[in-house]
Amino acid sequence: MRILLTNDDGIEAFGLKVLYDIATALSDDVWVCAPTYEQSGKGRGVTLHDPLRAKHLGDKRFCVTGTPTDCVQIAVNDLMDAPPDLVLSGVNRGFNLAQDVTLSGTVAGALQGMSLGIPSISLSQCLDFDVDIEAQWSGAQTYGAPVVSNLIQQGWPSDCIININFPNCSADDVTGVEVTKQGIRDLHEMHAVKRVDPRGRDYYWIDFHNYEQKLADGSDLKAVAENRISVTPLHLDLTHYETLHRLKKTLGGVAPKKVETAADV
Repeated sequence: MRILLTNDDGIEAFGLKVLYDIATALSDDVWVCAPTYEQSGKGRGVTLHDPLRAKHLGDKRFCVTGTPTDCVQIAVNDLMDAPPDLVLSGVNRGFNLAQDVTLSGTVAGALQGMSLGIPSISLSQCLDFDVDIEAQWSGAQTYGAPVVSNLIQQGWPSDCIININFPNCSADDVTGVEVTKQGIRDLHEMHAVKRVDPRGRDYYWIDFHNYEQKLADGSDLKAVAENRISVTPLHLDLTHYETLHRLKKTLGGVAPKKVETAADV
């Protein structure tokens, strides 16, 4: 089995080293293509207006001056001599739960693999917001390979990815594995902090509030809060089907009537 690794924390991130250990426990054909610089929060961003440069760092190891999506695309189409059988993205330093998945470069790396027809998994190690706190990597290090191996054996549909989050605790305190749904936070954690630079000009810095949340049963949020590894199948179809069927009753197949404006009166 050939495995391609990527991430959004950058080629030097410790989580990528953890992921490499997970992958080499499963295969002896492991490739790495990760961003040259950190790309956290870039979502499914793709570089359209700047050239991308790939650097060969060693045997089956590359970095690219772009996003995780760029890395997977370039690796599969140009850098590898044959496509991988599996894409693993991570292990991210920080959670990718609930609404985070639409912002996450880690999840985006897996989604790009899926878009190219390759089974793909994103992996994240939960931790607190404080940037000075080091992640408790032992959960991912201990359980990463067994969980991924189990998923490979079972398989999953070609139009979805698997999103794994390891709880913010040591491996000894992990209480199990739970297959979960994507949760929804009941408060907006992200906000912009306004500051003034030395020249008197305003600038903004994105920050996060660490609110206590109401955690729905069966959600990724509740699983990791209770020290379980969360395994969530995700897909790209963002259609809200209930609204789709409701709107079809009034709009489907019928051209909307022109709305009168002041110019028509």
